[in-house]
Amino acid sequence: MVPLLDVKATLYADGGSRGNPGPAASGAVLYAEDGEVLEKVGTFLGVTTNNVAEWTGLLEGLKAALARGVDEISVRMDSELVVRQLSGAYRVKHPGLIPLHAQAKALLRKFGRTDVQHVRREQNKAADAVVNEVLDANR
Repeated sequence: MVPLLDVKATLYADGGSRGNPGPAASGAVLYAEDGEVLEKVGTFLGVTTNNVAEWTGLLEGLKAALARGVDEISVRMDSELVVRQLSGAYRVKHPGLIPLHAQAKALLRKFGRTDVQHVRREQNKAADAVVNEVLDANR
């Protein structure tokens, strides 16, 4: 077993599409405990749904956190659907979301501690800004 490094971080993740489906992007911002931005990641996804973009933002952010040795992660998202599907409060029914959900659950198990919470859109502005930067760059 790999020893825990006691590295804590907060991940804000988001995704969006202009049209649903439409041109879509994901974004994530990883913060250290002191509030320093450790990493920003964003990807243009082509034409897909908002939900796929939300899940992709989470996956990208979790991968970035693991690559940096984070073992305690707090995830904050404004997608109530993703947060509730992760907690098991909502079932994942759409066939396209099932593998994304499975990937996220597998990645979350790699952390020593996790805390996933829904936040208001205003609290997720940094991740939303990454999404919009990527969308604007890919017009």
